[in-house]
Amino acid sequence: MATKRDFYEVLGVPKNASEDEIKKSYRKLAMKYHPDRNQGDATAEVKFKEAKEAYEMLSDAEKRAAYDQFGHAGVDPNMRGPGGGGGAGFGGFGDSFGDIFGDIFGQARRQQGGGRQVFRGNDLSYAMEVTLEEAAAGKESEIRIPSYDECDTCHGSGAKPGTSAKTCGTCQGQGVVQMRQGFFSVQQTCPHCRGTGKVITDPCSPCHGQGKIKRQKTLEIKIPAGIDDGMRIRSTGNGEPGTNGGPPGDLYIEIRIKKHDVFQRDGDDLHCAVPISFTTAALGGEISVPTLSGEAAIDLPEGTQTGKQFRLRGKGIKGVRSSFPGDLYCHITVETPVKLTEHQRKLLKELDESLKKGGDKHSPSEAGWADKLKNLFN
Repeated sequence: MATKRDFYEVLGVPKNASEDEIKKSYRKLAMKYHPDRNQGDATAEVKFKEAKEAYEMLSDAEKRAAYDQFGHAGVDPNMRGPGGGGGAGFGGFGDSFGDIFGDIFGQARRQQGGGRQVFRGNDLSYAMEVTLEEAAAGKESEIRIPSYDECDTCHGSGAKPGTSAKTCGTCQGQGVVQMRQGFFSVQQTCPHCRGTGKVITDPCSPCHGQGKIKRQKTLEIKIPAGIDDGMRIRSTGNGEPGTNGGPPGDLYIEIRIKKHDVFQRDGDDLHCAVPISFTTAALGGEISVPTLSGEAAIDLPEGTQTGKQFRLRGKGIKGVRSSFPGDLYCHITVETPVKLTEHQRKLLKELDESLKKGGDKHSPSEAGWADKLKNLFN
């Protein structure tokens, strides 16, 4: 197991740092390593979580005092010390070391009234595809996910009808057993009943002794307007159910935006390529361009070149964390005509000759390029 870094070192502040200094440092790190800004970067995600944990501990006066006195052991929830959630202070000599050894041997689960251990259910993940228009406007959708319902045959007991679960003889129904480790008494999950305190000798056939049946259920999901690719929506309590009365896990819906035929998204901004004819580029005029809310008009100046960019303010997407919508950037592409007739070829040649008589003023970029080549080779 990797050694956990010092919380002050993580945030880059001295041990006598004020609350404002700690908060300012955390905000800077959170902005830098936030998963939404570093999609696919596992290192950034680890640093974000590390900074978040450090801030949660050092921003709490009680937890910070416990950390300053006892280090990580003072704020570890699996060690019953100050700030650890297991009591106001350390108990006896055996209690503190018993918890440490208990964590090593897997005793890191909450218990109900000192008896059966309860386990939180696993989280579930669901990938959901939406269009760019749906992501911009938001939508409500239904999804089907795996669910676990009480077995109709055994009514949740896990035992075959007519029979019942028996008290575990190994732990006497406590769900935990005591083990000796030298001078210390270590408590760990009962290996026979796995913390349930009960043993089913004749399991129910439909649910195989689990007391629950896997089915499908439908959830209504509200996708907020402006959501971006890779963002996740958490549906609390819709993960896998817990064990022995433990809380269920959560469901995470990961948004994947389908590729659009016209637009490319960059944060809150949109980009699109707009092809125009070379006569329109030369003469200028008004053209129509698409937006997510309909058509818009752009006035092209005479002599518009390929690569010219036009910005339409407020025609992008208003992100979930943004106060104003982004912009739409239209990138001009001048299209060269193809499949010309003989008459069209003749007209183009006449135009070309006329342009050449006018000198460099009609093609300043071409003339400048020629001069650069001359300087390069001379």
